[in-house]
Amino acid sequence: MYKINDAVVYPTHGVGKIVKIEKQLILEKRIKYYIIEFINNNIKIMVPVEKSDEIGIRPVIKNSKIIKVLKILKERAAAFDDDWKARFQINNDKIKTGSIFEIARVVKDLYKRNKRKELSLMERKLYDNAYNHLITEIAISKKAAFEKVEKIINKILS
Repeated sequence: MYKINDAVVYPTHGVGKIVKIEKQLILEKRIKYYIIEFINNNIKIMVPVEKSDEIGIRPVIKNSKIIKVLKILKERAAAFDDDWKARFQINNDKIKTGSIFEIARVVKDLYKRNKRKELSLMERKLYDNAYNHLITEIAISKKAAFEKVEKIINKILS
């Protein structure tokens, strides 16, 4: 169980902070909820505590795992499907897993794809979201400035 002020990752929204834990009466049943406020967009959502694992809520990556993320960013890009819709679906599915490692693969692959050929508008948006998620989660984990983490990531990618 998470506590107030814990940083957590919600697969499709990125990094947020638990700002409140409250019970609400729904259909005559008291249900406990996490109220999560997301760092990049100030959106708040309610997540039933008992469904948080099923939804994919997880703690922010441990500092010791960041090295693996950086190694993934240095790897060769995956083979690209010429159909942008197929690429989009594959990458979107990776992001939905909530795995920081899969998100790093999406960032790396789309960054390198963009170097060869401009991304479609949908892929560009997917890349931007994955990139921001990656920067945010690493910065929160390392307790570092977003700008510093962004410089490190950009250096590795280029």
